Amino acid sequence: MKKIYEGKGKILFQSDKKDSLVAEFKDDLTAFNAEKKGSEEGKGALNCKISTELFTLLEKNGIKTHLIKVLSPTQQLVKKCEIIPIEVIVRNVATGSLTKRLGIKDGTVLPFVLVEFCLKDDALGDPFINDEHCLLLNLVRKKAHIKKIKKIARKINAILFEFFASKKLRLIDFKIEFGYDKKGKILLADEISPDSCRFWDKDTNEKLDKDRFRQDLGTGEGKGKVKMAYEEVLKRILS
Repeated sequence: MKKIYEGKGKILFQSDKKDSLVAEFKDDLTAFNAEKKGSEEGKGALNCKISTELFTLLEKNGIKTHLIKVLSPTQQLVKKCEIIPIEVIVRNVATGSLTKRLGIKDGTVLPFVLVEFCLKDDALGDPFINDEHCLLLNLVRKKAHIKKIKKIARKINAILFEFFASKKLRLIDFKIEFGYDKKGKILLADEISPDSCRFWDKDTNEKLDKDRFRQDLGTGEGKGKVKMAYEEVLKRILS
């Protein structure tokens, strides 16, 4: 297969059909705009399974996604789409960059769901942008698409927040991406996994996501490891 793109967490290959791609999930771990790097065997397969389960859940609840089917433990067949170069961040609880930028105490439950945009550009450090920036940079085809993206993002949050609460997980925040399909319709693309979400245990607030790598959480042999945390998230999703 011809490789057409490689990102931090996945490689995209052209499939045998012009309108679809093969997305292969990598074991690589990155943080702080790839300044910190690592790898853990099996992480890619876990993210592939978790993202597949969550995209399937969202499809059942009316969210259109790029997922077609699973090809292997680390590969999905997905619809080819033009990625909108906006990282959409949805926040329920203040942590990470939000606390640093605005001085909100870590762990504060936000009074409403906050949707933020970042420009998808590693060279610029994925800077935060507003609606006017999106129009200035022609990131969307229509002005109305900004509102639509926010609406879909909030609907995704509502579905996932309730789902994870039933699994005794707090959905703190998550990052998603969208794309245009061949008909110009907006689809949820990329992935939803512990690489792109923050999950805290409902009772203990233990972090079960990539923050374990970012912050070198854990002790002894478990220090900085994420695989066990990702396995726990998948276990709860499937329970």
